[in-house]
Amino acid sequence: MFDNKAILITGGTGSFGKKYVKTLLEAYKPSRLVIFSRDELKQSEMQRQFSEPCMRYFIGDVRDKERVRQAMRGIDFVIHAAALKQVPAAEYNPMECIKTNIHGAESVILAAIENKVEKVIALSTDKAANPINLYGATKLASDKLFVAANNMTGRAKTRFAVVRYGNVVGSRGSVVPYFNMILNEGTDHMPLTDKRMTRFWITLQEGVDFVLKGFTRMRGGEIFVPRIPSVRIADLASAMGPGLPLKDIGIRPGEKIHEVMCPSDDSHLTIEFEDHFVISPAITFQEDVGDYKENAIGERGQPVASGFEYNSGSNPQFLTEAEILHYNTMAEL
Repeated sequence: MFDNKAILITGGTGSFGKKYVKTLLEAYKPSRLVIFSRDELKQSEMQRQFSEPCMRYFIGDVRDKERVRQAMRGIDFVIHAAALKQVPAAEYNPMECIKTNIHGAESVILAAIENKVEKVIALSTDKAANPINLYGATKLASDKLFVAANNMTGRAKTRFAVVRYGNVVGSRGSVVPYFNMILNEGTDHMPLTDKRMTRFWITLQEGVDFVLKGFTRMRGGEIFVPRIPSVRIADLASAMGPGLPLKDIGIRPGEKIHEVMCPSDDSHLTIEFEDHFVISPAITFQEDVGDYKENAIGERGQPVASGFEYNSGSNPQFLTEAEILHYNTMAEL
């Protein structure tokens, strides 16, 4: 699907972008692979790792509509990964979070339609479901923008979808690197914001593979949610620091005890497939995109029960401490 195609990744110098580029270059032969981000140092470092002839590096910010338009010329597929993601930072810098996560989403949508991009997938987060923090609220707004964008395309035929998943093991925003750091510094305890806390758990490679599959599955307007295990953060701390006491330090601003990826309020829109869920659009599109119970590659799903909620605390699959350590190892590959 990606052979001889031009692909652009916003925020492409992050953990996801680098893994996505590595996976694409190993499995496909894209004609052009564009990294769009605002940090020249990260781009310089990434260029030393990925310098294939198809690679292009664009300095730019998703807030800058004109620069996004320029970068998207001749592009077939877009992965929108750029975002301000740190929950406490968003609480203390709300306008900056809004500019990047909401206004930046608008820039990507308008540029994609103008340049007749074929497909766009925006990366979301479990924090966008029933949000209690500003980061989650901005990502919910972004999700709504990308879903509604399917009504703005006219004859361009650009299609938009969203992928929503949980904590990525070992990414910069994950607690795993932090735990590793304090263990290397010789900590005498493992700090927990709350011992009851749970999170959905996915490796970076699993996230990349799920997004790649999303491009083949999408009709337009879906929110794709992978079926993945949960982790008790207390189990994670015990697995990484065996024998060390757990110390409760209190919840940070905007934090939840459990995360949700499919809210019960959306149960009438949620369809269960073998390895994922799809939240179908709440709005009606001007152009018929087909039945969301069957995706573009023929996989069929079934509506979930009324009131169904996909919650990290009630998820039937939890990782054991041994499985947690295995996931940590996989995240390092």
